[in-house]
Amino acid sequence: MKQGLWAVKAIAASAAAVLVLAGASLAGDVKGKVSVQGMKSAENIAVYVDAIPDKKFEAPTTKPVMDQTKMTFSPHVIVVQVGTTVEFLNSDPVGHNVYWSSIGGNKKLAHNLGTWPKGEKKSFQFNDVGAANLLCNVHPEMSAYVVVVPTPYFAVTDKNGNYDIKNVPPGKYTLKTWSEEGKVTTQVVEVGTGPVTADLTVKK
Repeated sequence: MKQGLWAVKAIAASAAAVLVLAGASLAGDVKGKVSVQGMKSAENIAVYVDAIPDKKFEAPTTKPVMDQTKMTFSPHVIVVQVGTTVEFLNSDPVGHNVYWSSIGGNKKLAHNLGTWPKGEKKSFQFNDVGAANLLCNVHPEMSAYVVVVPTPYFAVTDKNGNYDIKNVPPGKYTLKTWSEEGKVTTQVVEVGTGPVTADLTVKK
């Protein structure tokens, strides 16, 4: 009887694994190049799939880290799905502070995490969509961004403006950009089971 039960469990586990692999194989990648007009660089531009009607995503369990090292926030731009908890690490031998005056322009979402010494972390869960401009009131030259987006499908451009959004399910979506200097750009894309190329232009 026990052997039969174990066999049923093994078959169920195998079937679940096949379903997961099948779902992954049906997803496609959205990649391309972002060009800029009137801006210094095409680097650190967020490209993401905008909100999908009637579709909600669970908050991620992974906690990305925004470091403060060599008197700089690193990375300069981090993109997270709404509901993500971000950890803020101080790797410098001096005290650092982290605060933002708004999220997506909403000043009611301003927050100050305080100041803490080297080696310590503080965390914050971002539950509102929009960009938070991170600042340090101890060192005013420091600045970075947490860009909170509505879906788990996003990427940040490299120094050449290239981006690659992985494992997007088949469907028709709106791609959207965020950048420190430029205006928002949107473009409709249709994803199948293979890679899709979508080149974008962001203007200041």
